[in-house]
Amino acid sequence: MDHIGMVVDDLAAATAFFLELGLELEGEAQVEGDWVGRVIGLEDVRSAIVMLRTPDGHAAVELSAFRTPASVSAGSAPANTLGLRHVAFAVDDLDDVLARLQRHGAELVGEVVRYADSWRLCYVRGPEGVLVELAQQLT
Repeated sequence: MDHIGMVVDDLAAATAFFLELGLELEGEAQVEGDWVGRVIGLEDVRSAIVMLRTPDGHAAVELSAFRTPASVSAGSAPANTLGLRHVAFAVDDLDDVLARLQRHGAELVGEVVRYADSWRLCYVRGPEGVLVELAQQLT
């Protein structure tokens, strides 16, 4: 996998959230024009994009803020809704990462749980309601 794309309204806040999670800024761009519309199936597209790469360099998150056409909210769907539901990140210290993300508006969805003796896990609702799983390997 190269990257996952997320549409956000507040690009600065979403960028700050994922930087706090440990992703690294790879680039920023404005995209518009006929070629963009042909790729994504929309007309009159103008969008600001921020690319953030994982520290290991193997994957990225693309944040897009559409200026035209206006973005449409899908709401805050629960974890059992069909379709893409969450993105997961391995973290070294779940409690530390959770506290830092909460300062950026993240809300704990359920609770921090222990899976067997190998993982600590939780879901947080991040920018624009996206579900983010934090996973700390214990062994």
